[in-house]
Amino acid sequence: MSTPSVLFVCLGNICRSPMAEGAFRAAAAKAGLTVETDSCGTAAYHVGEPPDGRAIATAAKHGVDISDLRGRQLTASDFSRFTHIFAMDHENLSNIQRVAPADASAHVGLLLDLVLGRSGQPVSDPYYGDEAEFQTTWKDVSVAAGALVAKLSR
Repeated sequence: MSTPSVLFVCLGNICRSPMAEGAFRAAAAKAGLTVETDSCGTAAYHVGEPPDGRAIATAAKHGVDISDLRGRQLTASDFSRFTHIFAMDHENLSNIQRVAPADASAHVGLLLDLVLGRSGQPVSDPYYGDEAEFQTTWKDVSVAAGALVAKLSR
């Protein structure tokens, strides 16, 4: 079996998707699962920038360092580079599907579809919120990360 590779996608790649990447990396490491992972945005608003300081602080409170991550935009090559591409919400899922090349091999879906009882729900976008919103988002991405690790470990 080849190494699973997972891409997490939101709009700007500074809040939800880097938090999801960090939560997944931590959960995979704890489970001893070898994975490749990255995150990106469907828009180019924050290419080259670190995650939002509030996202970095929230992840750090949970023992996860995402400060080294840098924003990038989704590319056509991501659809063959990754085995799984997870959108944080329906709008970004539509954007992902719109740019997918005809020969795309990655499984594409909503991140919270992995969580029992959360199918079809978006990951909460904390950008315009406060610290509590970032904690809610961390909870969302952490529970999904655990479900993804369990799925990939089977």
